[in-house]
Amino acid sequence: MTETLVLRTNEGIDPQLHIWGWDVAGYLFLGGLVAGLLFFIGLHMRRSGARRALPTSVRWGAVAAPLLLGAGMFLLFLDLDLKLHVWRFYTAFRWTSPMSWGSWILLLVFPLMLVQVLLIAPESIRSLLVRAAPASWAASMAERGWNVVASLSILTGVALGIYTGILLGASVARPLWSSAALGPLFLASGISGAAALLALLERDHAARAWFTRADVWALGAELALIGAFFVGHATSTRCHIEAIQLFLGGAYTAPFWGLVVVVGVAAPLLLEWLELRGRVVVSAAVPVLVLVGGLALRYVIVAAGQAAGVGGDAPLNTFF
Repeated sequence: MTETLVLRTNEGIDPQLHIWGWDVAGYLFLGGLVAGLLFFIGLHMRRSGARRALPTSVRWGAVAAPLLLGAGMFLLFLDLDLKLHVWRFYTAFRWTSPMSWGSWILLLVFPLMLVQVLLIAPESIRSLLVRAAPASWAASMAERGWNVVASLSILTGVALGIYTGILLGASVARPLWSSAALGPLFLASGISGAAALLALLERDHAARAWFTRADVWALGAELALIGAFFVGHATSTRCHIEAIQLFLGGAYTAPFWGLVVVVGVAAPLLLEWLELRGRVVVSAAVPVLVLVGGLALRYVIVAAGQAAGVGGDAPLNTFF
């Protein structure tokens, strides 16, 4: 008599249950990038005050932000099994659900970004949109809404950046994601990525140096938060200690330390610091490294989090 075991043999279930794939990691990256752009747009609007003198990269960042967030939401849409039921997210609001918070934040941030475009986008873009709006409304927004939009941009950027980490951290069944450092880490990474993108777009030397300094601070904060992430797991419960072993000799050691820490954080931090001290001239490749590292951080965290605690040492290719 022969018995055949057929339970739990579906692809994506054994040896690890993988629910989220590359599309979610891509959304988390784009959402963090938009959060950083909102933060810098609001900060520069506050700094400029009545002069309204903004770096060219910030003006183009206002145009890029809704496009990037739209692309991120499309990736989320691809991840849904019941795509025609996406509207159900907006029939209720649950205070205890990070996904409910995120759904409403993503919906409400679009009108704010449209107002930003009307206020600060390059003239070639803004003129097309202002024609469609009443002249009195546009003038009123420009005169009275500047500081309000600036403050809302900073607050919304911080909220969106932290939310991308809380979305994972709320999954307590996944010990690798269960960390208070994950929200601030994703926020710092998003701000760093946005600073790198704006430095890449900026042609004015002084403005580019400002974004480079901002990126140095953000990368330093990111490196410190990675340390806090490890310390938090190493001093927590057994399942957390076992989960962090995926980065300390496990299957995700090389991607994490190679792509995330060395390529995405340490190398750009050192090169940008040397540039600010006049020791080297940094090429456009350095901001690209920061963006690659930001994407790799989300990719590896999402993949490793689904392997931790349920069989544990899956290779990276099980994520596809």
